[in-house]
Amino acid sequence: MGSRGDLLVQIAQYFATHGSEYVHAVVQHVAITLAATGAAAVVAVPAGIACSRFPRVRGFVTGVFSTLRIIPSLAVLFLCISLIGVGEAPAILALALLAAPPLLINTTLGFSRVPGAVLETATGMGMGVARIFFTVKVPLAAPLIIAGLKTALVEVIASATLAAYIGAGGLGTIIFTGLGLLRSDLLMIGGVSVAGLSLVVSALISWTEKRLLPWEA
Repeated sequence: MGSRGDLLVQIAQYFATHGSEYVHAVVQHVAITLAATGAAAVVAVPAGIACSRFPRVRGFVTGVFSTLRIIPSLAVLFLCISLIGVGEAPAILALALLAAPPLLINTTLGFSRVPGAVLETATGMGMGVARIFFTVKVPLAAPLIIAGLKTALVEVIASATLAAYIGAGGLGTIIFTGLGLLRSDLLMIGGVSVAGLSLVVSALISWTEKRLLPWEA
């Protein structure tokens, strides 16, 4: 009981003396996560749309991206370090490679599963290609795309802790400092913060999905 009380005291002391550093680490973590996921989405979502339209390309592209999912985060990070050095750039690149597979795969599935009968009805109503895409295909594919985005963000938030290894900052700095100094308070703060951030982001995406796609609720 006493050790638990001591741990709580140490945590309170940390926030009292290093509150601004903690906020900075959280902001860095969020910024790296958003940059990596955004970069992945710019490539993976259009690639997923293309894969849904060209079945011959789909097998190869989704196979490549599926392979990326089984490569350990640290291995990808070290590979990026060897190519472009240390800092935020290799961290964002490595995390983007981890975020891309769920985005591409879910986007491909989402657009591939749009019912042909719905598309035929839309064409029969005189809708053009662009209108069918934005008013029919995108809304119907959106739930799977959002699910892929949620998976990508949660995976990146967890893996972004490794960015501290190469000086990119984030909550990983607190965790690795705790490991180096054998301080349970820092490990608790860093670990709980990463888990909490994942839960908050997941809940926020679910809330946004219900507002954007009320028919899916």
